[in-house]
Amino acid sequence: MTTVQDIRSHGEDDAPITMLTAYDTPTARIVEEAGVDVVLVGDSMGNAVMGHDSTLPVTMADVESRAGAVVRGVEEALVVADMPFLSYGADEGDAVENAGRLLSEAGADAVKLECGPHTVELTERLVNLGIPVMAHLGFTPQHVQQYGGYGRRATTREEAREVLELAEAHADAGAFALVVEHVPANVAEQITDALAIPTIGIGAGPDTDGQVLVITDVLGLSERAPPFAEQFGDVAAEMREAVDGYREAVEGGEFPAAEHGHSDADLDDL
Repeated sequence: MTTVQDIRSHGEDDAPITMLTAYDTPTARIVEEAGVDVVLVGDSMGNAVMGHDSTLPVTMADVESRAGAVVRGVEEALVVADMPFLSYGADEGDAVENAGRLLSEAGADAVKLECGPHTVELTERLVNLGIPVMAHLGFTPQHVQQYGGYGRRATTREEAREVLELAEAHADAGAFALVVEHVPANVAEQITDALAIPTIGIGAGPDTDGQVLVITDVLGLSERAPPFAEQFGDVAAEMREAVDGYREAVEGGEFPAAEHGHSDADLDDL
């Protein structure tokens, strides 16, 4: 079983950490069977499977429900649940309660925070209470309105230095790992070199300690995948073929066949 300590103690000679999102039990089972280390119940569910244009409409109830479904589908992988928009940052007591629910009620192993200066103290507070925290810096989708889009972050020396300093602050506060998203590869490499905790990149080049992608991008189910993602299959085509086959079989009278049902002679004359 992969634990928080396994991830935290990841060394340079270890194989890269693998992380994928999942939002339901069947997908979580497949991700685990493939040997992926960490399953992220991301607020990316807003874009990936809920039909929203951003992650902002995702609620605590959404994450808690889907985290529970994912936990029921895995035995070995570490399950990390995203803290959704406004579930933290306004009131520390509410943030602690929300994070605690994801562990005590949904069964997640850790939470992930999209970070800034305001989350350093919260990270330390959560860790001290026994709630492991994965930090997330660089492009943080919950700030899409502030950024004005989905572009790269840390593209100036000033911003890159700010991200590095925030990464160090969250590591010092007790975060066990850091997701770094959509930043120049050389910036991600320097962050990785500076931290004693592992980094997990997404659109951040090859020199982080691991990689994460959204499962619908990997499977070929996304309508618009980001430029840093890679499609490793065409599940959408297989699904269309299966659904077309079902429709044709029903319309042609081939389904259901005799083996798909049963009859009882005692019920012939009602």
